[in-house]
Amino acid sequence: MKHTFASTYKQEDGPVYLDCNATAPTEPCVQEAVVQWMTDGLGNAGSRTHEYGLRAKRAVQLAREQVAAVVGATGDEVVFTSGATESNNIALLGLAAFGEESNRRHIISTTIEHKAVLEPLEVLEAKGFTLTLVSPDSSGRIAPEAIADALRPDTLLVSVMHANNETGARQPLLEIAELLKDSDAYFHVDAAQGYGKDLEPLRSERIDLISVSGHKIYGPLGVGALVARRRGFKRAPLKPIMYGGGQERGLRPGTLPVPLIVGLGVAAEAALEDNEARKARCLAVRDEALAALEPLGIRMHANEEHTLLHVLNFSVPGLDSEAIMVALKGVAAVSNGSACTSQSYTPSHVLEAMGLPDEAIAGAIRVSWSHLTPDVDWPLLAAQIDALR
Repeated sequence: MKHTFASTYKQEDGPVYLDCNATAPTEPCVQEAVVQWMTDGLGNAGSRTHEYGLRAKRAVQLAREQVAAVVGATGDEVVFTSGATESNNIALLGLAAFGEESNRRHIISTTIEHKAVLEPLEVLEAKGFTLTLVSPDSSGRIAPEAIADALRPDTLLVSVMHANNETGARQPLLEIAELLKDSDAYFHVDAAQGYGKDLEPLRSERIDLISVSGHKIYGPLGVGALVARRRGFKRAPLKPIMYGGGQERGLRPGTLPVPLIVGLGVAAEAALEDNEARKARCLAVRDEALAALEPLGIRMHANEEHTLLHVLNFSVPGLDSEAIMVALKGVAAVSNGSACTSQSYTPSHVLEAMGLPDEAIAGAIRVSWSHLTPDVDWPLLAAQIDALR
């Protein structure tokens, strides 16, 4: 399949959109597939008595294979959900019963996880589970040895995100997987930001559970997946957290949204096939951004070597993030943290965990783009910020 991008994406008049870590634009081929199925795709994938249902079922099965191919899994290891938040909840809360039955009530995670992981962990803690949360270094990376040192005989689960949603810092998943090779603990990865972008780490067979979000890989909002890999011939002993039907291997009840699932499958296939071209485009944008912003004396909040190519998190000495966002109004849509916590006006728990000074945290700006982002006038953006000083 040939996918086109960049030149086909049309942005409405207004500020250039630079908040793709919150939600990304939809790939044109995904739009076409979703509209086609919403227009002509009558049929419930659970209906097996007529051709409409069988056609929908075949479309869902193809999407399973497409989603699985990105991480080197098989289609029967994919469970469709409403997004990475639900996938995280199923992965974490779904293991609770097994942990209680086997007297393994210890969980290892990190202080920089998304709230979609931290809040379910708080629920488990209230149920009697013990949490060990590992903090990162000043560049936002978790030390693999810190995970290994926290392991105990009763450790049920290790949950480490693929790439941080605020800083873009990629975590050392392959190293952690290697250190877990002799452990019985299940390994879960919230891959909302890195799936389809940073390919190799998620192909480790030691990663048991992978959470995927459709709208972060240029697919539809409202759909995602949990990849539940077999270890040997055994699946992770997950229990459902919702009830009302036997869909999705009994883990996730409800009628499957076939158009959205088809769109996720197309987005996954495009991400796999266009990976190198997308990375080249995002790297070129980053080079342009840094060339314009570095003269401002910006402080970067992640190590460039270990950061996703489409994310910059930085602060400008002496400037508050709110002032910068006001100055950029009409020029660029940027953010100062996670979209899921932006209404709380509290300091970033991620940047605090990294031990950054208060001034850097208060001034932090996240800029995130994609291969679909039109050309950005970075010198103008830098000039608007510079005018504040």
